[in-house]
Amino acid sequence: MRTFKVVVEKHPDGYVAYPLGIRGGVIGQGSTYDEALADVTSALRFHIETFGAAEIEEPEILEAFIAEARVDAGAPVPG
Repeated sequence: MRTFKVVVEKHPDGYVAYPLGIRGGVIGQGSTYDEALADVTSALRFHIETFGAAEIEEPEILEAFIAEARVDAGAPVPG
């Protein structure tokens, strides 16, 4: 049994979930938080069954934080 840290994002049209540190297209979605988490769990299970557990190189992530970075999107790019 492995445990993965998963980010769940709330969007206007539902939820999206993805595991941290996993290479490849492992993502889940749903109308609710629980549906998205269940969907990404199913996607992880499928990924492991299809490609093998050895293909998942999960880095040791001790904690995950959500932060904000303010960027002036209207500023010209020097060049």
